[in-house]
Amino acid sequence: MNISKLGRTIATAAAFALVGLSAHADDLADIKAAGQISVGIFSDFPPFSSASADMSLKGYDVDVAQNIADSLGVKLNLVGVTGQNRIAYLNDKRVDILMSVGYSKERAEVIDFAAAYAPYYIAVIGPAAVAISGKDDLADKTIAVNRGTLEDTSLTAAAPASATIQRFENYNSVIQAFISGQTQLMVVGNDVGAQVLARQDALKPEQKFQLLTSPSHIALRKSEDGLKNAVNDVVAKMIAEGKLDASSKAWLKTPLNPENLKD
Repeated sequence: MNISKLGRTIATAAAFALVGLSAHADDLADIKAAGQISVGIFSDFPPFSSASADMSLKGYDVDVAQNIADSLGVKLNLVGVTGQNRIAYLNDKRVDILMSVGYSKERAEVIDFAAAYAPYYIAVIGPAAVAISGKDDLADKTIAVNRGTLEDTSLTAAAPASATIQRFENYNSVIQAFISGQTQLMVVGNDVGAQVLARQDALKPEQKFQLLTSPSHIALRKSEDGLKNAVNDVVAKMIAEGKLDASSKAWLKTPLNPENLKD
């Protein structure tokens, strides 16, 4: 083989090697190389994320996203998504990860899930003065719920026959019925409940017990084990150091219960 041909052979082999390395470059390496992680987040989903007075996004999800960025040593880029476009945004590489994604077998066919990081549960909420510790205590109580929701079906399955379930067309009506005394209790997700717990000092509402638990996960693209492990490490560290508990108290108005992070 002459020198010229040998040179071309080496160059070709090197090019194929570079292509192979590029094909196997993972999202974690790409994020670190770019110096930025793009995180898909709902922009109006209090208390998990919503605009503050200075128009920046704040909330439980933002706290966790910032911790992930800090741990990776990169800048955080928050990207607003909707329930309709967010999985497409992820798989089209418009974002690197998604916050607040509930696990389902159907979703697991097209995306992957890191460890659960945020509690989502359906709770019975009532005034501190009303003693409620379980579903049997719902007997003879009036309870507000949003019609046709998972809260409605969960309450209907759990409530004794003597409970009076008042169904409303939206969450604002549910909240108004409860705080005005039209109903003694209400059943909502902890995202809605956190807003009531934060704003109704006179009523002194509290979470009585949970009807259903379905925690939120951080979603990422398939086969990205490096990024998945890194995200899982951040969540585990936030739990161990009490940072998730602090965010839960600040935004969800209740201490973090690790049991609420189990599917």
